[in-house]
Amino acid sequence: MPSSPVSGVDRRLFLTSLLGAAVGVAGLSGCADSSAAAGSEGASTAPLAKKVPAGTSLKIASFSNSQQLQFRLAKLGDPPFKVSNWLNIGAGPDVINAFRAKSLDLANNAGIPPIQAHYQGFDAKIVAINITRKPNYLFATKPGSDIRSVEDFKGRKLAFSQGQAQGVVLLRALKKAGLKYDEVELVPLTSNQFLTALQSGQVDIAPLGNTQAPAYLSQYEAKGARTIPTDVVDLLNLLWAPVSVLNDPAKAAAVAAYIPYWAKGQVWTYEHPDVWNREFYVKTQNLTLAQAEAITELANKPLFPPSWDEAIKWEQETADLLAEGGFVKKFDVGELFDHRFEGIAAKSVPAEYRK
Repeated sequence: MPSSPVSGVDRRLFLTSLLGAAVGVAGLSGCADSSAAAGSEGASTAPLAKKVPAGTSLKIASFSNSQQLQFRLAKLGDPPFKVSNWLNIGAGPDVINAFRAKSLDLANNAGIPPIQAHYQGFDAKIVAINITRKPNYLFATKPGSDIRSVEDFKGRKLAFSQGQAQGVVLLRALKKAGLKYDEVELVPLTSNQFLTALQSGQVDIAPLGNTQAPAYLSQYEAKGARTIPTDVVDLLNLLWAPVSVLNDPAKAAAVAAYIPYWAKGQVWTYEHPDVWNREFYVKTQNLTLAQAEAITELANKPLFPPSWDEAIKWEQETADLLAEGGFVKKFDVGELFDHRFEGIAAKSVPAEYRK
């Protein structure tokens, strides 16, 4: 999202089809301005329209075309607006570039891309939240490594993608282990370079999605590679959109109408793993049924909070952690959330899926 295949985890890594969600480094180090306030057009606070005006359309991200398949299998019908384009896009930096080009209106990512966009001076807002309670990532060692715990990372080379969820999981794990940034070597890479870096020994450690680990170990465990679990959670799987989209009353109404589809689709996928395994992973991703079942067994139960308080707190902690490392400037993440949409997802799902 993957965890669900539409979650907020990066899905462009080794065995892309094994991941569910979303997320390159490009951009943070080259930011010209540290605040999205520069050039901000001002976010609308106008009440959302109760009905989507006729003729309204949105361009929506759908990595591996999973969203359309999910809606069809769940028999959710068509949203009350036209989807003019489903973009096969998932990684945060790619989403930001598409937002800037005005070729994308709405996307599903983890919590880091909105922070990255803000630091780049691009105005965008979070409009829906799904809370992830179980870790989506663990750490993999290069072949022949003697590393067995996060504490052993001291003095080692660590694959680090600062604009993606994997990067923040690594920073949070280091902090929890009491390691400072200058006690390790952070090697800047995009997440789709992690496997090659591990295999070649360019890095000692790289964070991988839980669903990637079995494939990596099957190939390199005999050569001394291993995985190191972490209880660090990448909490947020979210929907977000450019402020320019949300300031358009018709498009904002369409975004609000789409959120229940997004939430119900994730609930359906969680409740129907057998169907999803066959229809998505086996038929479209060319995996074996056993591989598909291994993925869905690790899926997080979707949870849509009526209040965003916990999400805002987590996002602030994440932004502060990045600021401590000098990767971004400190700012109040509250401005990343459009509270007009708060609670829409929660109201659209059964009580057991509300946090």
